[in-house]
Amino acid sequence: MNTTIVAVITFAVLAATATQASAVSRAVKMACIGDYLSYCSTHSPGSPGVRKCFRTNGSKLSKTCVRALVKAGMVSQTEVSRRAAKLGR
Repeated sequence: MNTTIVAVITFAVLAATATQASAVSRAVKMACIGDYLSYCSTHSPGSPGVRKCFRTNGSKLSKTCVRALVKAGMVSQTEVSRRAAKLGR
């Protein structure tokens, strides 16, 4: 299957599964879709599994995704800085 088609399908799934209680902003979806496809696509979007996967792979996430997550309040800048310091970044 073409990579573009997979990305479009994944984005559609992300958009369709977000609920009001655990809504993921469009900005976060757009910033993090590549990270989702690379590391966490075995988990349902918006599920506890995908959130755990993103935490587990935090040091691998793109800067764009991390910034979007911070801006959306899904992770604190303090936590990002703490993890970066721990990794010597």
